[in-house]
Amino acid sequence: MKKKKTFLFDKSNYKYVIIGILFIILGFVLMSGGGSDNPNVFSEEIYSFRRIRVAPALILIGFGIQVYAILKSPKK
Repeated sequence: MKKKKTFLFDKSNYKYVIIGILFIILGFVLMSGGGSDNPNVFSEEIYSFRRIRVAPALILIGFGIQVYAILKSPKK
């Protein structure tokens, strides 16, 4: 007798995982850059609102979506 193979997660779980990964990637992309080409010159650009507030918030939201995707029970 063969057992039917079943996936651990539902299609919606995988959709949330992909959305969470995209949020995390977007957060890291927004956080990148801002350095100075000359190491002797300080650049205030590293303290921009985008790098200090928006990017970490997107990363935390992405991790929250990942937790939700893992804990969401599939439809039976």
